[in-house]
Amino acid sequence: MKLKLNRPLIFFDLETTGVDAARDRIVEISLVKVFPNGDEEIKTRRINPGMPIPPESTAIHGITDEDVKDAPRFEQIAKSLAAYIEGCDLAGYNSNKFDIPVLAEEFLRAGVDIDLKKCRFVDVQTIFHKKEQRTLVAAYRFYCDKDLTAAHSAEADSMATYEVLKAQLDRYPDLENDIDYLSKYTEQNRCADYAGRILYDKDGAEIFGFGKYKGRRVADVFREEPSYYAWMMNGDFPKYTKKVITEIRLRDAALNKK
Repeated sequence: MKLKLNRPLIFFDLETTGVDAARDRIVEISLVKVFPNGDEEIKTRRINPGMPIPPESTAIHGITDEDVKDAPRFEQIAKSLAAYIEGCDLAGYNSNKFDIPVLAEEFLRAGVDIDLKKCRFVDVQTIFHKKEQRTLVAAYRFYCDKDLTAAHSAEADSMATYEVLKAQLDRYPDLENDIDYLSKYTEQNRCADYAGRILYDKDGAEIFGFGKYKGRRVADVFREEPSYYAWMMNGDFPKYTKKVITEIRLRDAALNKK
């Protein structure tokens, strides 16, 4: 089924040094940009993470330190990548929980101001798990009747995710071929950050999604216990989470001065 798009949709996949969004780095990124007229454009490149790639990560994606020693650092491509994403929506496999938080961190480290909140996110894994409960390799076989022989290659995974979404739309008549619908369908929690540490409550206020204050409003906690803000800022939290809680704290302070 051809996707109904009112602006480009980018299927993307990252290969990284590990699975910690706050600490790990991208070593390969692939983007499949699908235009409203159905045209497709593929861009894939290796990235020097500026840190050793652990052997356990190389065992998964096959990328070594030698492979990326002459590749650009993320900060060297960040501006052009941000421009390429501008005005597009994003789709991936487990992207809401991993790829988007990692990408947001990399942009912050590079000092590039890109508002990913302007994008709608479609997580194909969420559709799959709601419907069938399987992995990407199994999803590709299940929906497309093909074997994903190059799994954990960013380009192969991006293309497979694109094919799986089209096959899902063919298979499930209750799924609307509409990016706004699919974005809402695959949204698991309304997050103020990308890592799920800060969520929105039913009234649109930011609340903690973890820890001893889980479910409580962030502004209230910081007012009652300022040291909790300091603890988070000094802790091993993603940079984007720290950016969000700082904005909340400054906004609340300004409101209380009036």
